[in-house]
Amino acid sequence: MNRSRLITTSLLLASLAVPAAKSQSITVALDATEAPRRLFHSHLEIPATPGAMTLLYAKWIPGEHGPTGPIQSIVGMRITANGAPVTWDRDAVDMYSFNITVPQQATAIIVDLDFAASAGQFTAGRSADPNLAIISWNAVLLYPKGRPAEEIMLSPTLRMPEGWHFATPLPVEQASGSQVRFKPVSLASLVDAPIQIGSHLRVVPLMSADGLPHEIDLLSDSDSATITPADFIPKYNNLVTQAGLLFGARHYRDYHWLLTLSDNVEHFGLEHHEASDDRTYESALGKPEDRNRVAGLLAHEYVHSWNGKYRRPQALLSPDYDQPMQGALLWVYEGLTQYLSYILPPRSDLWTPEYFREELAMTASTLEHQYGRRWRPLGDTTVAAQIGYGAPREWWSMRRGVDFYDESVYIWLEADVTIRELTAGKRSLDDFCHRFYGGPSGMPAVRPYTFDDVVAALNDTAAYDWRSFLNKRISGLDIHAPLGGVARSGWTVVYNDTPNTITPSGPEDERISDYTLSAGMTLRKDGTISDITPEAPAAAAGLAPGMKVIAVNGRRFTTDLLDTAIREAKGSSAPIALLVENTDFFKTYNVSYSGGLRYAHLERDPSKPDVLSDIIRPRTR
Repeated sequence: MNRSRLITTSLLLASLAVPAAKSQSITVALDATEAPRRLFHSHLEIPATPGAMTLLYAKWIPGEHGPTGPIQSIVGMRITANGAPVTWDRDAVDMYSFNITVPQQATAIIVDLDFAASAGQFTAGRSADPNLAIISWNAVLLYPKGRPAEEIMLSPTLRMPEGWHFATPLPVEQASGSQVRFKPVSLASLVDAPIQIGSHLRVVPLMSADGLPHEIDLLSDSDSATITPADFIPKYNNLVTQAGLLFGARHYRDYHWLLTLSDNVEHFGLEHHEASDDRTYESALGKPEDRNRVAGLLAHEYVHSWNGKYRRPQALLSPDYDQPMQGALLWVYEGLTQYLSYILPPRSDLWTPEYFREELAMTASTLEHQYGRRWRPLGDTTVAAQIGYGAPREWWSMRRGVDFYDESVYIWLEADVTIRELTAGKRSLDDFCHRFYGGPSGMPAVRPYTFDDVVAALNDTAAYDWRSFLNKRISGLDIHAPLGGVARSGWTVVYNDTPNTITPSGPEDERISDYTLSAGMTLRKDGTISDITPEAPAAAAGLAPGMKVIAVNGRRFTTDLLDTAIREAKGSSAPIALLVENTDFFKTYNVSYSGGLRYAHLERDPSKPDVLSDIIRPRTR
């Protein structure tokens, strides 16, 4: 994903140590038979000694970059020892911490949790319906305070509804019917290994030149949604190959894309070392434009196995999910991942070069017309990521959101072009990735890094003042987006009335119509204004987010009608009249705009070498 902070290297590398004796493990029996009701029940037996004990619920979730543990969805908790109830007290400051007293003669405590997978963001959101469920282990666990997650061992089991199947990167010890027993793992490894379960599960195996297993596990509410075109497997085989060539090593035993196709779950992507939890619409594989979006999502989360899991910012690590994570380097963790998720799909034939350029142009134009950069540096959006993800869409242009995803694409593109220029084309950002994320292949491990490490690796690739280069773009203010890499790569962003071929995906009633480049606003299908660009015609007319357009020039609003009105107003002095509902009040706003519909594209600059096409060319070695 999307989105994470202080541990020693030795502890991190111990996460896959030989498990402790099973008798020393926490046993966790997860009952998911009520998944259709969005209820999960876990039964934990935690070794304990008499006296004071503190139990924790995971707060800082890796990849979500904030204190997002869904503790508000715990709807039942009972603690016992020796068959008798144990009183618990929640910490008055830390809502994720529970204090108990283990009674004399007790060698373990029993915790029974009930978790409602109902509403929230990321893994706190909807994750089950009558046909499927996605299980995040951190949501159904308590664990003892005072030990790193790598040292706490668990023996997990799962019970599913009859007729359901499962997919997960967790090593299986035994599976029979609806019951699964997994091999003992550390808490860190368990939290890093989600499970899909459901009645419509299709496993799509992929191949890699080095023989490591890869698969896309398609879970949906219908078998028809998991049908893939004939070129689906060959193209994702290409993605596995191209990622291997880019990084030069694989730091996992096998890899699972857990792709859930459902309109009834929260939609996002969350990275794990040997898997990714990817959730999107049920119809997402049915149309080429939607498959393009899926390809970008799966490429992004796959890259995170190297950038975010294997190499991770030191400050984005928490030894026990209780200590805070700090996001200052998210422009590397998420930003570089986003850049690589732009270039790997065309290298893999998942995107055409034309689609890649349209995507790049559209994102560039959005960034260029974002007002918030005038007061807020990009670096602040990384530090404040934990509040940025949940920020409302209203006034997005002024506020800035989690811009380190898209804006960093252009920072890393410019770095890529700069390396190529400095080395006369002999090196590129690929060489940086090979140095920084490569190393020996093998079992999952974590190698933390700092800003200085990034600068040093860039200098090893091509000597330059990378510290100043990065600081200017991360910490400085500029009314313009950092689009220098586009121009230096042989292309330029142009605007005309030809629609950009990137079309919205997902259910039609959730789509946003984007008039940022014309009237300066975005609208939902029902006419509600989702954002306004300051100083643009819509803002000058007095419109604001949250208002709802009822009529256009006297006729009931539709996006087609607004398109026509903007098109017909081109070159005219007559304003576009919008009847707008604002809470309980109605008013007509006259938007003075005569520039017609405008869309962004990339246009070739023949005076410069076409570096951009070289960047997305498939690698052969």
